[in-house]
Amino acid sequence: MVRKQISKFGRYGMYVLLIVAGIAVGVFLLILMKSPGTPKPYRDASGKTIADSISTKEVLAIGGKKVGFFIKGKNLDNPVLLYLHGGMPDYFLTERYPTGLDEIFTIVWLDQPGAGLSFDADAVQMQIGIDGMVGFIGEFVNYLRDRFQQDKIYVMAHSGGTYLGIKVIERYPELFKAYMGVAQISFQKLSEKMAYDYIVEHYRTNPKRKAVYKKLILEPVDLVGPIPPVYTKYRNYAMHDLGVGTMRNMKHVITGIFLPSLLFSEYSFIDKIHLWRGKASSGISVIWDELINHDLMQESTSFDIPVYLFHGVFDYTCSYDLAKQYFEKIDAPDKGFYSFEYSAHSPIFEEPETCVKIIAVDILSKAR
Repeated sequence: MVRKQISKFGRYGMYVLLIVAGIAVGVFLLILMKSPGTPKPYRDASGKTIADSISTKEVLAIGGKKVGFFIKGKNLDNPVLLYLHGGMPDYFLTERYPTGLDEIFTIVWLDQPGAGLSFDADAVQMQIGIDGMVGFIGEFVNYLRDRFQQDKIYVMAHSGGTYLGIKVIERYPELFKAYMGVAQISFQKLSEKMAYDYIVEHYRTNPKRKAVYKKLILEPVDLVGPIPPVYTKYRNYAMHDLGVGTMRNMKHVITGIFLPSLLFSEYSFIDKIHLWRGKASSGISVIWDELINHDLMQESTSFDIPVYLFHGVFDYTCSYDLAKQYFEKIDAPDKGFYSFEYSAHSPIFEEPETCVKIIAVDILSKAR
């Protein structure tokens, strides 16, 4: 009798394993099918490629470093815009959340050294540092200027990329027409403390989050010591859970970021592996350990080019309130702060039409 039961359970276990294996194979095949790794061309109503449009994925060497990027635009006569991502490349989100930036720019989505298309397992990417990254971006901008025969270009940075963006326009103002910071960093250590306080306040009275709350209060975030590992562990989960993370309506990193990256058609399967290997290597950001303790309100407030900031009011990844304080300290030939009432950390993906309208009316019109 006992042997029969063991045999019965053994058969059930085998069935379960076969089902799990079948699902895993199916998921793997789906990802492969969704990984041609070729940029989609722009086509007109008849299916023909639009003349003077550009849609490329490229990898080359600049300053001895591997650099990969996408170039997208419906008209090569448009000005060039360099996009600097934050913690990881986010061009893959455009398949689900089109930005419309390619209507008014030839936009270069750069995967920074150590990330995505620029991941190089043989290089010591983590040692480049902020200063090295700024110098590299300056070299890349000169490459773009020569290639597109434009004396100056625009630069847009997002999240952690905004720290680099500020340092780049500070060092090389002669290369740019204007700077656009989306979810602008100011003093990130204080921003993390404000996010911690917000999370703890909301989890205190939520019985479903009591276990996380109890762990978080054991190691508070302060401005003196390092960021506690327990906060780092639950940071993304909690922010997305509360609607103050990547997007207001994005409730989980797995469904909102991880799965879209795996199903993104313009990355090959190897590109996707490199994307997440780079993220695993760098953590929150490749320059996180350096930028976390810097305060741009004390370091960088005077600029020779126009500065425009775009910020979602629900953003706790990079504090909305601190960005406003930083903006008030900025001295520039022209500046603007734009609040997005329905956005968290990514208004260019959450409210793209509003972003494009602001850029076309308030920014590009002044440069003509």
